[in-house]
Amino acid sequence: MQLGLILAAAEGGVVDGLKTTASEIGHKFGFNTSLFISQLIGFFVVAFVLQRFAFKPLQKILSERESKIAESLAAAERMKADLAKADEERKRVLSEAGLAANKIIEEARAASARITELEMQKAVAGAKEIIEKAKQANDADLARMKAELRREVGRLVVATSTKVTGKILTIDDQKRLAEEANRELAA
Repeated sequence: MQLGLILAAAEGGVVDGLKTTASEIGHKFGFNTSLFISQLIGFFVVAFVLQRFAFKPLQKILSERESKIAESLAAAERMKADLAKADEERKRVLSEAGLAANKIIEEARAASARITELEMQKAVAGAKEIIEKAKQANDADLARMKAELRREVGRLVVATSTKVTGKILTIDDQKRLAEEANRELAA
């Protein structure tokens, strides 16, 4: 093997042979060095212009859309957390109302030994009224918060869809998206 390299080096060298072969191939296919260099420079100019004025702005727009979508999703998660807090608050209020009602009932039972049956009925009726009012108030608050959440999620879905698709949605499209979002929230 070394003998072949020594012979090739002695007879003009491997490098000279490769230069000659490359030169012959270039002449066969019509290779023009100055044309090649000008095309190479043109390619790099076009690549630079595209990178500077097309790809970077598009990349920026896509990253902005991605961040807006992430913000919308975070807002939806915050709404869900707020709804969960409201539900916990409703349960706590109901529990307190139940405790208060039980306390009133116990007091009414203790007083019933000393007072007439009529006084006991008044206390029980008062306890039921307190519980009913607390339930009504909590149910109203829960319904209001759910409606707010549905409206906000629907608005966010429509706004996000409008921004993502890049077109203005019709009233029917907005209603459909809002209804789909409400169905997903209800599930």
